[in-house]
Amino acid sequence: MISREQADELLSGAEGAYLIRESQRQPGSYTLALRFGYKTLNYRLFYDGKHFVGEKRFESIHDLVTDGFITLYIETKASEYIAKMTTNPIYEHVGYASLLREKVSRRTSKTKHDSKKALLVRVDSNSVEMVHTFKGPHWCEYCANFMWGLIAQGVRCSDCGLNVHKQCSKFVPNDCQPDLKRIKKVYCCDLTTLVKAHNTQRPMVVDMCIREIEERGLKSEGLYRVSGFTEHIEDVKMGFDRDGHKADIGADTYADINIIASALKLYFRDLPIPLITYDAYSKFIEAAKLINPDSRLEAIHEALLLLPPAHYETLRYLATHLKKVTMYEKDNFMNSENLGIVFGPTLMRPPDQNTLATLNDMRYQKSIVQLLIENEDVLF
Repeated sequence: MISREQADELLSGAEGAYLIRESQRQPGSYTLALRFGYKTLNYRLFYDGKHFVGEKRFESIHDLVTDGFITLYIETKASEYIAKMTTNPIYEHVGYASLLREKVSRRTSKTKHDSKKALLVRVDSNSVEMVHTFKGPHWCEYCANFMWGLIAQGVRCSDCGLNVHKQCSKFVPNDCQPDLKRIKKVYCCDLTTLVKAHNTQRPMVVDMCIREIEERGLKSEGLYRVSGFTEHIEDVKMGFDRDGHKADIGADTYADINIIASALKLYFRDLPIPLITYDAYSKFIEAAKLINPDSRLEAIHEALLLLPPAHYETLRYLATHLKKVTMYEKDNFMNSENLGIVFGPTLMRPPDQNTLATLNDMRYQKSIVQLLIENEDVLF
């Protein structure tokens, strides 16, 4: 065990040299001492099977040190340039897709002649930026500068494949256009990402399942309340994930319409961001608590404007379909209240699901869905 002073003395004659010493103050923890810029720099080491610094993970201490020297050199010799490299991006000229998840919204007016169009147009990308290790020389697709380092040189958008410096990702506009080949499945995929990738108004699952149900299942007793066999529901899910719009959900394959209805409910349940989004959830709950019917509908209408376009359009389409289901109540015994009980917790999930308030919200979730069904021609 050597002191910091002894480490400095050992390294003083060799720029680029390094050693690892056990901490005298905290036995069992280790410090990396390296010589750079004629100074000895000390860093605490972290290890959990791999050496790591922040989000960067290294197989060996040699790789960690090499990457560290590269970063120190770049930051020392080019700090002013790095600070300015985002000021003249190539992104605007090339038109690459984005990484950011910040929401950009603009309002459009709703006319009396076009009452079923959304009041709000929102660009809402839920793309995920992942730290990525690039093999071989790579340049940032935002600023066009070299991406330095041995590993984790930048981030890559999981939807569109845009590659940028991590610091540049903060400046990329929110206009991600997902690449279809990067969308590996249909279920459990972000709704906005899915419709952008397939260039559709709504997810194919919603369109295809509702079409099938309306063709042969509206009179089915307990529609949406009665569940199909779990194994068959999983088959439908895998079919959509594997075959997309070519998935076979016809009567010859699945005679029981409850399988298709259950697969549709499962799709909504598996969404990473619920159909009624986390951001809008509290507004809907507040609206449901209002006593005055007119004020309640007005508040729900305002809450609908908070939804991203793909969520809004899908909810509108679903509400119209469920209204049609209630028209066959004498046959299927499913009124708007029953459907509200079924779909409330499926379409609305609170941001914090570990509180007692979640249980109290269930009646309001039911109420919201019931009101959406009963007033779909007014609210949308």
